[in-house]
Amino acid sequence: MHRFITSLWPLAVAGLLWGALAQAQNAPYPDFVALVEQYSPAVVSIQTKAQSRPREPLEHGHPSIPEDSPFHDYFKRFFDQMPDLPTPPRSSVGSGFIISADGYIVTNAHVVEEVDSIVIGLNDRSELPAEVVGKDRRSDIALLKVKTEAALPAVKIGEISKVKVGQWVLAIGSPFGFESTATQGIISALGRSLPSDNYVPFIQTDAAVNPGNSGGPLFNLNGEVIGVNSQIYSRSGGYQGVSFAIPIDVAMEVVEQLKNGGKVARGWLGVLIQELTPELAQSFGLDKPRGALVGQVMADGPAQAAGIKAGDIIIAFNNQPVRSSRELPLMVGRTRPGVSTPLTVIREGKEQNLTVQIKELPDDGKSLRQAIAEPAARNRLGLSVSNLPADQRQDGQQGVLVKEAQEGPAANAGIRAGDIITRLNNVEVTDVSQFTSLIKGLPIGRPIPILVKRDNGALFLALTLTEKAE
Repeated sequence: MHRFITSLWPLAVAGLLWGALAQAQNAPYPDFVALVEQYSPAVVSIQTKAQSRPREPLEHGHPSIPEDSPFHDYFKRFFDQMPDLPTPPRSSVGSGFIISADGYIVTNAHVVEEVDSIVIGLNDRSELPAEVVGKDRRSDIALLKVKTEAALPAVKIGEISKVKVGQWVLAIGSPFGFESTATQGIISALGRSLPSDNYVPFIQTDAAVNPGNSGGPLFNLNGEVIGVNSQIYSRSGGYQGVSFAIPIDVAMEVVEQLKNGGKVARGWLGVLIQELTPELAQSFGLDKPRGALVGQVMADGPAQAAGIKAGDIIIAFNNQPVRSSRELPLMVGRTRPGVSTPLTVIREGKEQNLTVQIKELPDDGKSLRQAIAEPAARNRLGLSVSNLPADQRQDGQQGVLVKEAQEGPAANAGIRAGDIITRLNNVEVTDVSQFTSLIKGLPIGRPIPILVKRDNGALFLALTLTEKAE
């Protein structure tokens, strides 16, 4: 009997799989024909032209070449004699969609960047000139306006909260200039952060998107726009299965500000943050990585006024959990300047609730000056360090300058020459003497947080000693 049951088991599994397959085959397939027919009239092509412009002159007339170089005179004569040829005129094609019957159109900011004329191609093959109401490079959203006496067909705006991974989507645009091209796919992921974009939680799809699709709409099956097609991931320049769209709620927030004031004001907290690795999480006493680790607090910024310190781990902002560092800039950026906002930090293992008054994100960044070398002191971390120059100490800067990082615990942690060590095991570093004393009391065999300033930012690293420091 046992053998009989065993022999029937593969048949039972096959029957279940066949039933599931049959059910999937009987499921209704999306009617993309109806979607395209009903909603493509609100999708437009965008033709731009840029006139010939004088070529930007090179600094000093030629590339920076050391005067003692044997090639200096040769290249100087070559570039001095080069004719000042203007840049050639250019034209390009993008996509967009109408959001109101009176002629407001949404597209990508990069579609209309540095152009002299914009012509909108409607679905009925008529054309209208357009003007830029405003554009925002950080979100890559631009708002255009055409003058029209007739009411134009407009899209329906969807709700991003209802978007789920696995849902069907439809993209309509003008890839390579082929107008009204429709492609379908699914939502592959939500909340994607890209290296060059800190203020957009992108929707990732596998709908075929190519150059020319930029600025076009991403529809759900209800015919609602849920995203603005913006970027592709490609090694060839064409579609390779991964494309990204700006969520419609982000786009419409930007549109509203562009419509009312011509620019976008974003919130600014005034901190430099980093992701918590498992080693760093352990060094701060956390059971797993979560939140955004504050590496540096900018002088005279909102965070400093609120009492936020380097080494704090921000785990909640405006009563919303911060699961990773990439979520915090999105939350802060969408907060209107001047708003008092609650946040929660973990400081020395305990949660603290603070209130910060968000300011407007400044256009220019703040840079840290490079330290100048002084006589150095060596230690068991494998580091050669020195006190900071007098001018930096007068500005309130504390810490020690890393002159050399030899093989050892510090180099293994990622510390390198030129770093300024400002905190060690959650203690402020003041000078070489105090730094040397701190090293002697470090625990063995577990990660220890160490904060360094590097280039224009600050960075926590996890340092582990394997033997007693002297």
